Amino acid sequence: MIASGGKSWFTAAEIADLGLPGLPRTKRKVNERADREGWKVAAGRDGVPLARSRRGRGGGLEFHISQLPTSAQAELVSRGIAFVSPQTYSPAEADRPLAANDGCRNQIWAWFDGQSDKVKAEAERRALILVDVDAYKAAGLPATTAVNHAARAAKVSPSTVWNWLGLVDGVPAPDRLPHLAPRRKGGGKEAEIDPELWQTLLSDYLRLSKPTFMSCYLRTKALADEMGMTLPHAKTLQRRLEAEVPPQVITLRRKGKEALRRMLPAQIRSVADLHAMELVNIDGHKADVFVRWPDGRIGRPTIVAIQDVYSRKFLAWRIAETEDTVTARLVFADLFKKWGIPKGLLADNGRAFASKWLTGGARTRFRFKIRDEDPVGVLVNLGIAIHWAKPYRGQSKPIERGFRDFCDHIARHPAFEGAYTGNTPLAKPENYGNAAVDLETFCRVFDAGVAAHNARLGRRTEMGAGQYSFDQVFDDSYARATIGKATEEQLRLALFAADQISTDRTTGAVRLAGNSYWKPEMAQIAGQKVTIRFDPDDLTRPVHVYDRAGKFLVTAPLWQATGFLDMAAAKERQRLEKRHQRAAKEAADALNLLSAADLAARLPTYDEDVEPSVRPAASRIVRQRGNIVAALKAVSEPSQNPVTNPDFDRLHRKAALRLIEQ
Repeated sequence: MIASGGKSWFTAAEIADLGLPGLPRTKRKVNERADREGWKVAAGRDGVPLARSRRGRGGGLEFHISQLPTSAQAELVSRGIAFVSPQTYSPAEADRPLAANDGCRNQIWAWFDGQSDKVKAEAERRALILVDVDAYKAAGLPATTAVNHAARAAKVSPSTVWNWLGLVDGVPAPDRLPHLAPRRKGGGKEAEIDPELWQTLLSDYLRLSKPTFMSCYLRTKALADEMGMTLPHAKTLQRRLEAEVPPQVITLRRKGKEALRRMLPAQIRSVADLHAMELVNIDGHKADVFVRWPDGRIGRPTIVAIQDVYSRKFLAWRIAETEDTVTARLVFADLFKKWGIPKGLLADNGRAFASKWLTGGARTRFRFKIRDEDPVGVLVNLGIAIHWAKPYRGQSKPIERGFRDFCDHIARHPAFEGAYTGNTPLAKPENYGNAAVDLETFCRVFDAGVAAHNARLGRRTEMGAGQYSFDQVFDDSYARATIGKATEEQLRLALFAADQISTDRTTGAVRLAGNSYWKPEMAQIAGQKVTIRFDPDDLTRPVHVYDRAGKFLVTAPLWQATGFLDMAAAKERQRLEKRHQRAAKEAADALNLLSAADLAARLPTYDEDVEPSVRPAASRIVRQRGNIVAALKAVSEPSQNPVTNPDFDRLHRKAALRLIEQ
């Protein structure tokens, strides 16, 4: 029998019977290893031998636990057989009662606390029987009679009671329970398996393809048959795998890093120290609804939204075809205009943020040159601290949990029946692809759905406390917080910018996407190149005009077309022309210009007979060259009385020819 309760000395037979890892399973092999490693002559720190003669019949040697391999020592401790750490062993304390060693006492109680309720109940039953033995002995009965009476009452053999008394010999009564608890000896002899086959089985099973254990076992068995070896039963090897391979390793090798990360408890983040608009988060979500765009194409729209982290309220959102820089800037502009400037922004990590919102088709969305402006730079210029989170991590960005709510309450709305796509390819509804809703209908239903999402009572968030809505939490904090408000210039900076727009050469008006924008002050920039900032989703709003150096000039409203016979528009046009003329006349009068007569009188007069004050240093005769002279024609003056005599005319022509030759 192998004793228990802080055992530190073991015979070769006991070591073999225990089946400890790293040690032989037969007494002969254990003795051979002891001889080879010098266990019989080893000594401790104090020079005390670590081998001693065994007390009792049979003799032989006992070896101290410190001579065993580390894995074997750990196994003895885990089984509750040994409790004294080899590092703290002192041979002088080897024969002291176990309870007298405080370190050992703590270890054995820690082991007992880790046992099952069944083991603890059995220890309590044994302790009560020993209490009866003590009571009989206190009444004056001999020890043998006391044991017999207690054993008969408990329906156990007296020898069993004597064994229990041996386990607690020298142990104080308060410390009896751990010593009386049943201890497992071990599962007998461990099944042998060739290391190469074991490595093959583990390598096959621990793959991301997640093969079943039985398929891996059969492949390993085929290899064992080819090698002429015997493989233990599949259940035996599966139990060994579960005992020797940590579950973290199994999860990592079969399910990946993300599954291993999920084995850790979720981080609990508190927002109690924040307030409304102190931190917002932004992200995009592709709706699970087919939408018909104005040009007839059908696709799934993308929502870019900003949510307040403290209250979880959605503050601003835009609907577009993709996540791009245009939509992101416009959502920021809406946020600044309606709620103010937040202190911080939580967004996807830098690479993801750039790939989605600095490109994403923005260059090809418009038929004019756009300015490459980093939305991150705009935010930094406004003093907004940016915090990067990991994409697709709902624990990092609460907005992703809000998007999941949209999938149920908005995407499955009755107005979208037949247009719902399902949230995964495997969750397509029966009527998938049967319909598509107009963009206007989608926007209307989505806006109403977000409003209902914010107003729903009983939110089980930290600040909602199961009774308040996102709106109520936000409004209460917003009213008490100090929020930075955006100036007109800051609002303009958040809008989209189009470069190199030519103004009209006559009026100074600018044309954008088929619309014309004008204000009287723009006459000063007629024919010039300008930069304008505008909202591409609402071209009816005024545009902001800047010169090429970036200086703000004017905000120009939309110059709207009117009906051909619209009398009200005609009268407004007349009033505009009068104001235009009056403003120009007042500006001209302010210059205090001279009349033409006053200007002529003020200018100096010049004498035509005045000799030039500067003469050339030398003069030269210019000779005529080429056919210049021949090109000259003599013109005779008509006479008062024309002569019609042919002879006279002939003489006259000859004289003219002589004149030219001279």
